[in-house]
Amino acid sequence: MFKPALLPQARELLELARRDRAAAKRALAALELDAQLALVCEAPAARRAELLELAPLPEALIPLLPPAELCFTARAIGLHDSGWLLEHATEEQIVACLDLDAWSAGAPERGKLDEWLAALADAGEPTLLRTAHALDMELLVIEVRARARVTLKPSGDDSWEPPSPAHTLDGVFYLEPLRDDDDFADLTTFLRTLFENDYWVYYRLLQGAQWELESDSEEWALRWRDGRLQDLGFPPFEDAKRIYAFVKPDQLGVLAKADEYHPVGEWVLPVWMPSLPISRDQELALFRALAQLSEEERRPHAFAFMALANRVAMADELPLGDAESLPIALEKAARLASRGLEHVAQANALPLPEVLRRATLERLFRVGHQLAMREQLLAAPKSAAPAIGEEDEASSH
Repeated sequence: MFKPALLPQARELLELARRDRAAAKRALAALELDAQLALVCEAPAARRAELLELAPLPEALIPLLPPAELCFTARAIGLHDSGWLLEHATEEQIVACLDLDAWSAGAPERGKLDEWLAALADAGEPTLLRTAHALDMELLVIEVRARARVTLKPSGDDSWEPPSPAHTLDGVFYLEPLRDDDDFADLTTFLRTLFENDYWVYYRLLQGAQWELESDSEEWALRWRDGRLQDLGFPPFEDAKRIYAFVKPDQLGVLAKADEYHPVGEWVLPVWMPSLPISRDQELALFRALAQLSEEERRPHAFAFMALANRVAMADELPLGDAESLPIALEKAARLASRGLEHVAQANALPLPEVLRRATLERLFRVGHQLAMREQLLAAPKSAAPAIGEEDEASSH
């Protein structure tokens, strides 16, 4: 339902590019920048590189991409081939890409950090330097420690010998590689860029890599990352799991008073806002109800729906940097919220739009999830019924 398909205009442009690349570039250049952006973002991630390469001013278009869309595009291209894309990205976009893609289960994912650092090195020294200034020092310390053991030459000890094998850029800090030569070469490129352009950051980073506790670095890096993700609409994991909180059976149909409804606020979305399949004959009740609201009344519900999908993605621990995760989260959010909406509407003998005006989508999702779990338990053979305690564990997923 939510996976983007190649728009006819984009398909025509790409087909024209195969016959006459110059004509395709002229056709794209004739569009306003906002229209170019929409064309790129509404195409599947795997086809966006072709469109961006036709753009007359990619350096103006790429910084406009929502940060998650830049991440999806870079992953679809392949990070090893994404240097040209990251070269034009803003610091905020790059930091968001790492926040979304280089973490797993609340901890930095070393392999993906390596990939992003290599891609940023391919983007050139200015991009690498901008990134070093934008990223949290704690995350950089974690990356250095994962690749090398850092030793500071003791002052005034002429008999001291550096560890072997070890490399140094300044005769003060010595690095022993912990991985293969390619990994260490990427790290050396990064550190040399800092050494030659910002010695204070270089010095602070290597001091931290030698002396700071890894647990402290990971804790602070996670705090900074969680704060930025909340700005993008992704709540902390423990908060997100509230969508699966138990609802007492006698409370499933309860509807709050109209004046108790508090809409979700608006924020800068990290993704391109999808076109919701709103129509009066739509299969899902949520979209049928939205079709009966005015455009002004519908807007806060659209943000609430995106907030709900973000909670689903966090609670289900979907990989946030994967373009497939968003459609999965949106589909689940729509399906279970629709189920809850229909139940509450029937219990209160109210039309669907009126329930939307008085119930949050999170509440409707919880009701829908509870009903789905109950049906699943009733349909399962008795021998397959979960033991006490297992139902709660299953409901968290």
